[in-house]
Amino acid sequence: MKNRRTILMLASGLFVLFLLMWMSGIFHSKVPAGAGRQQVRKVEGRIVPVHLVKMPLMESAAGNVQAVHETTISSKLLSRVMEMNIKAGQVVKKDEVLLKLDDIDLRAKLQQAKSSVVMAEAAYNQAVTDEKRLGSLVKSGAVSQQEYDKTVTKLMSADAELKRAKESVNEVQSILDYATVLSPMNGTVIDKKVDVGDTVVPGQPLIRLFDPARMQMVASVRESHAIRLKVGQEIGVKIDTLNKVCKGTVSEIVPESSSSSRTFLVKVTGPCPTGIYSGMFGRIYIPLADEQVLVIPSNAVKKAGQLEMVDLADKGNAVRRAVRTGRTFGDDVEILSGLGEGENVVVPDSTAPVQEENKDVGK
Repeated sequence: MKNRRTILMLASGLFVLFLLMWMSGIFHSKVPAGAGRQQVRKVEGRIVPVHLVKMPLMESAAGNVQAVHETTISSKLLSRVMEMNIKAGQVVKKDEVLLKLDDIDLRAKLQQAKSSVVMAEAAYNQAVTDEKRLGSLVKSGAVSQQEYDKTVTKLMSADAELKRAKESVNEVQSILDYATVLSPMNGTVIDKKVDVGDTVVPGQPLIRLFDPARMQMVASVRESHAIRLKVGQEIGVKIDTLNKVCKGTVSEIVPESSSSSRTFLVKVTGPCPTGIYSGMFGRIYIPLADEQVLVIPSNAVKKAGQLEMVDLADKGNAVRRAVRTGRTFGDDVEILSGLGEGENVVVPDSTAPVQEENKDVGK
């Protein structure tokens, strides 16, 4: 009885094992015959050699776009906004009126100060007349020297009062000028912090402006890379949003390293493309050294889904080979793996650049 039960258990185990092996396809060929062979065809196109080119090795550093000239206009008065002539993004000219504050009280004070000047001028003119009259009498002895000295003192006091009154007018006038806020430069409005009807206090920000004609990229660069840069050096700058690389000039290298990140602030100025604003993300490219890069014409690469392939020219035949590409340099593309220097690829005649064929092609 035990032997029979053991035989049944072994038979069941073998059956289950066989079933699993059959379901996993172990008894079937997974690759059809000939599937592993390379596809060989006749060369149809221009044969171009895979070659090395010398390219500068670059290191990028992330940064933000900032305006070289940016200003925040603040209030110098305690007053109410009566008129607002701008909005965010508006282009303004130098000395253009941006906003006006309530200046009724200041104008009244200005009139009072001007009236004080009129009174002081009258008192001064009278003192001048008295001094001249008594000056002639004191010589003849008709007026005492003491009386004349009092007149001279009165004249000096009237002169001082007139100057004080005029300075008071200038002071009130300068404060009154603060009620009309003018643009200090040609630029673009970043933002307005107040609106009509708001009450502002001295020191409160009103408007932010920047000059779009002069922008800069401010990036944090590692110490080991920052020492390779010099003021006046031309380097590459990329604005990621615009996907455009332009040339910039290193204008400043802040001579102080951040103790936490061990980086230096590097400022790079234009020329910059139009349509950039403060705060945009970008990169600067720091040249380190030259590197050898293996390249082929980019139109020699064919894509099938995520696979990249080229036709390799071998003794007059085109053999398909998988490759991995990297950076693009004009009409050429970098080959990271799959090809070696001296091999030849096939490029369609319609778009292939004219290059000399390797002498060993077709041998």
